Amino acid sequence: MNRTDRMYAIVEELRAIAPRPRSAAWLAGRFEVSTRTVERDISALQQSGVPVWAEPGRTGGYCLDAAMTLPPVNFSPDEAVALAVALRGLSGTPFHQAGNTALRKLLVAMRETDAHDATELAARIHFVGARPEAPPIPAVLTQAVTARHVLRLRYTDRMGTSTVRDVEPLGYVGSTTGWYLLGWCRLRVGIRAFKLDRIDRVTATAERAPRRTVRPDEIQVPDGDLLTLTLL
Repeated sequence: MNRTDRMYAIVEELRAIAPRPRSAAWLAGRFEVSTRTVERDISALQQSGVPVWAEPGRTGGYCLDAAMTLPPVNFSPDEAVALAVALRGLSGTPFHQAGNTALRKLLVAMRETDAHDATELAARIHFVGARPEAPPIPAVLTQAVTARHVLRLRYTDRMGTSTVRDVEPLGYVGSTTGWYLLGWCRLRVGIRAFKLDRIDRVTATAERAPRRTVRPDEIQVPDGDLLTLTLL
């Protein structure tokens, strides 16, 4: 069994007995590997966003939060690979890391044979020419936007002028020129769009931002008409 298949199998084993734990030694015996290998696999799953944690004590081990996982899903290998191809376009956006963890959660929720076939199919997909690596979006920014916490930014505008300002996050705007943080700027007393690659420093405050209604004509960014994302 290769590592990818084993990691899927570990998740399925933990899901089957959740919320009870399985020890590293038990898992090592089940999959005929060392406990160190199991610990490395668990660490990789945790870093991918799978909700596995260690429960201490003589009867402890690794547990899976069943409420935070997907039930088994019947995505086909083609569908899983299609999502992986689409997620390549998230580089440089606020959703790059979330997309990666979502794909991994999907894979561990697929039937083991389908996940294995998806992994093999992905290995047969190739791209020519690497895109420039976009700088990562700070997690503190994306987390604050989701939680609606006021942000303190040091921002450099297109003229090279830097300012420090408190911003109530309202969302994002994506355009052909890049991604923008949309927010109510307390310095300018109005809605502003801040290009993400011009944000030099960002911290999140404990203050919860009030909800504001935004009209499309209040959003001033280049590149044409504004379209709002929907999930359906």
